[in-house]
Amino acid sequence: MPSKTRDTSASSWRKSSYSDGGANNCLEVADNHPGIIPVRDSKQSDGPVLVFGANPWASFLTYVTK
Repeated sequence: MPSKTRDTSASSWRKSSYSDGGANNCLEVADNHPGIIPVRDSKQSDGPVLVFGANPWASFLTYVTK
């Protein structure tokens, strides 16, 4: 059975431009994975990573930036 876990160990993380800049509200995204967008909480850099497909992520950003 194929693994559903994505290897994000080589991710180049950056703070999302949609984070408000506060010390406690930072979201990080990794752009160096074609077709997927890994997302994590910057306060827990060794914590869980959510992985979104590029199209669902774009839809999410469209919705939250209105």
